[in-house]
Order: sequence, then structure tokens, then C-alpha cells
Amino acid sequence: MSKLAILGGEKVATSSIAANVKWPIINRAMEESVISVLRDGNMSGTDITKQFEIEFAKWNKTEYALAQSSGTSCLQAAMFGVGLGHGDELICPSTTYWASALPAMSLGATIVYADIDPKTLCLDPKDFEKRITPRTKAVVVVHYCSYPAPMDEIMAIARKHNIKVIEDVSHAQGGFYKGQMLGTIGDVAAMSLMSGKSFAIGEGGILVTNDREIYERAMLWGHYERAGEINLPGLAEYKGLPCGGYKYRMHQLSSVVGLEQLKKYDSECAVIDAAMKYFWDGLKDLPLDPHMPADAGSTKAGWYACKGIYNPDAFEGLSLKYFIDAVIAEGGQGFGAGCNAALHTHGLVHSMDVYGEGKPTNTANLPAGADTNINVDGSLPVAENICNYAFSIPWFKHFDRALIDEQIAAVRKVAENYKDLLATDPKEKVSGKFFQTARKN
Repeated sequence: MSKLAILGGEKVATSSIAANVKWPIINRAMEESVISVLRDGNMSGTDITKQFEIEFAKWNKTEYALAQSSGTSCLQAAMFGVGLGHGDELICPSTTYWASALPAMSLGATIVYADIDPKTLCLDPKDFEKRITPRTKAVVVVHYCSYPAPMDEIMAIARKHNIKVIEDVSHAQGGFYKGQMLGTIGDVAAMSLMSGKSFAIGEGGILVTNDREIYERAMLWGHYERAGEINLPGLAEYKGLPCGGYKYRMHQLSSVVGLEQLKKYDSECAVIDAAMKYFWDGLKDLPLDPHMPADAGSTKAGWYACKGIYNPDAFEGLSLKYFIDAVIAEGGQGFGAGCNAALHTHGLVHSMDVYGEGKPTNTANLPAGADTNINVDGSLPVAENICNYAFSIPWFKHFDRALIDEQIAAVRKVAENYKDLLATDPKEKVSGKFFQTARKN
């Protein structure tokens, strides 16, 4: 039996994975297209952006696409697009990046957080339905860490209660749920395309929908210069100014990178998918859940922010933090304990008066007599404790068997010798972060 490195033994993984996980993959065409835009002085136009929208909509199998300055602005525009406003409620899973929900506060809506499923890490349909009130206007469904959310159940509940569905596809561009592309199932989808995401173009985001009214409302909200495309009655009379007071157009350096990414993204995702499945196949006999959909036709596309699920009972109560520390000591790279902190536990949701209204902003616009005692700590047990079960794994971009085998060996060595760690386990709990810094490659 090999002595664990954390206890003074030799580590099993010695090769750096830095070159393998570097992202995005830049080619000559991307470089030349960016230089061309710079030389033309065409950074702030819309011609290239509109072409990117056309091509992205074709690829994502939607009728309309609207490119914006960030994924956050897309989510806000999607919320406005479905009519979310003063006094409405938006349901969102508590375990996600803050942008999935917080823009609702700028529209005068109240965010109601729901719990997640411990296996998928996505919105729990039963908890979603439990939190619906007569004021619920929309739900944000996050395909968290590239895992497709259970859209059949969520859509059935939403349609039953006449609730609009916003898909947050920031983690899962190009993924499928039971054969249907993510972003085409709900009423509208929004996604980040910043440089850390799977579909990486720099800073930027994109909204996709098949609903013309949602599309025009989103454009009206933050695109003053595209007045000619807003034609629906009730909207056209307001064109010419950004009705949200925001300027959300995409920088054309990002747009031109996006056009080049569309040409190679699917093939790059295929390589990533093969590499990540090879990693998990090397650990399939261990009691670690690969956080991978089992449904036929469901995929993780680019495997953004890839996770595993740890069961401490399978390791006699060994804490996740100590298990991961031991893997890192063996030369494991890209591993980390935890995930996003539960958003409903942050003071912003409960007590902060953002706009000087004299009461907490998140519930300021609820009608008199409405229950403001929502998002209570302890009410979402999975989201509040998932950081002690979810862990990050290396995000391989190239299928290098020898390199991946070393990382597999690091995990296997710890898993096969975990008993040696039980006596020295400090039993540290993992505290999630409200802001996840970008992964350093």
C-alpha cells in the first residue's frame, strides 16, 4: 500500500496540466478577424454582431438571437422580455451564480429562491412548485455546471401555473436535454459568453427565443440603435431610446470571435467530452458520482465548471475537504471542494435597502399583507449544505491519456487508502463563495 503524499509519501501525478486546460483555444482565423475589426475601427458597430446573431440562432436552433455586452444583461433583458416587473415574483435555484437572479431586483420584482436536487445540482421541480404564489411571473432554470435541468417536469409545472420559463444556459452552451438543444425549451434563454465559459468570445452574452414579443422587448430595453427592428404594436412607439436606460450592445471584437468559435466549437466540445468521460471511466468503480446525465440524448457539451458528487458515508465519514486536500497533495490539479454558496443566505436578499426605499429591496414591492418572510436560512437544506458534497475536477480540453491517467491515479490513490486519513481528518466544513473567481489555467 502506497503512503499518501499528504502523510509524507510520494505523489503520483507529476505532470502539469496547464497547457491541457488552457481556454479558449485560439487559432489564426480568430487573431486575423480581430485585427481586421481593429484596423477598420469597427469595434462599436452592429453589422458583425448581427451576422453573429444570425449564425448563432441557426446553430442554437432558435428563430431570434440578441447579442449583448454580458450574460448578466441578457438575463435582465430576458426578465423584462417576459414581463417581469413591479410586485412580481421570480423563482430561481439558490445554488447558482448571482446573475441568474439579482437583475430581477432592478425591475422591482421579488426573488424567491428554491432548493436544488442533490444529484443534478439543478432546480428541484417539487420545491419549485411549492414556492409558487399568485404573484409568480417567471422561473429561471439554470443548467448548473453544464448538467441539463429536468425540463420535462419544470415545463409541466410552469405551464400548469402560467409561469414564463427563462433558461440560464451560461454553463451549458450546445448541450442537449433528451435530444432537444438547451435554450430552445423554455420561453427564452440567456447565456454568458465570457472568456471562462465553454463558448468563449471575450466579454459578452446572447439571448435566444422563438417569441417575437420577447425578442423585441429585450431589444427595446437596451438597444436604442436598432429601432428599425422593433415593429410590434405597443412597442414600436417607444423605439429610438433604450427603455431601460441601458446600452447593452456587444463589442464587435467579441462578435467576430464568436463567428469563428461557431466554426469549431462543436468539434472542440467532442474532444472535451471524450476526455472528461475517459477521466470518469477511470474512476467508475469508486463511490464517486460523476455528475453526468444518464438520460438518452442528454449531454454536457463543453463540461463547463465540471463537478463530482462526494458521499462521505462511502468513506466512513471522511470530510470532502480533507479528501480533496489529499488528492491535491498527490499532484491533483483543478480539484476543489465546494461550489457556489446558497444565494438566499446573503444579507442582500434579506435586509439591504439598495434604492433608498426605507425597506429591504427584495421585498419592497410586495403588496400589503404579503408574506415577506421568504428565503429563510434553513429552508433550503440541499443548497445550504451542498458545498460539502460537490467538488470540482480538472477541465480537460485535449484528450491526452497519459496526462489524464495521472489525475485519475491521484484520485484513486486517495480513495483506495482513505482509511489512513480518518484519524487525522480535521473535519473542516466547506464554505461556498458568493463570487467564484475565474479558474486559473
